[in-house]
Amino acid sequence: MTPVILLAAEKQSAEVTDWAARIGWLVGLALFIALVYWLMREGWKWRGTLQGGLPEPFTAPEEPGPARLSMSGRYHGSTSAGQWLDRIVAHGLGTRSRVELTLTDAGLDVVRPGANDFFVPADRLRGARLDKGVAGKVLTEGGLLVVTWELGDRLIDSGFRSDHAAEHNDWVETLNQMINKTEGAR
Repeated sequence: MTPVILLAAEKQSAEVTDWAARIGWLVGLALFIALVYWLMREGWKWRGTLQGGLPEPFTAPEEPGPARLSMSGRYHGSTSAGQWLDRIVAHGLGTRSRVELTLTDAGLDVVRPGANDFFVPADRLRGARLDKGVAGKVLTEGGLLVVTWELGDRLIDSGFRSDHAAEHNDWVETLNQMINKTEGAR
């Protein structure tokens, strides 16, 4: 055999695994990820503390009346009206969840399994529109039903997405008609 072939045949890979360094990097990465999650959690709690002056949302009345509209879908969160990134987290309003919406003459009943339910009386409803984003959630244009309502002295936008997006237009029309009648009665 020629010396070049012998040399190539005898060459073997060196041991490249340095377990101590690898374990050190993995532990460091895990600690960094845990720190980031802890900071995010603390930021969420701090935002809730800053919004502590916001009154408790209303609860549904015993007899709200017959349903005008109902919808199941997702609740994407609430923000300060007109500021789609200023999430409201106080009283559980920042928690995304499944939702069952029911509109009656008394108001809008928001039932959220696994999260705090709330009710918006008809005289507190201020508007409804189709939009593309709320609380950091961005969808296609008109893919989100945004209901503006008053809680204390603050206007709030709450975003909902129906399981059947075709329902959104009926909701906007009915809510705005109801709001106009309520404002005319004042």
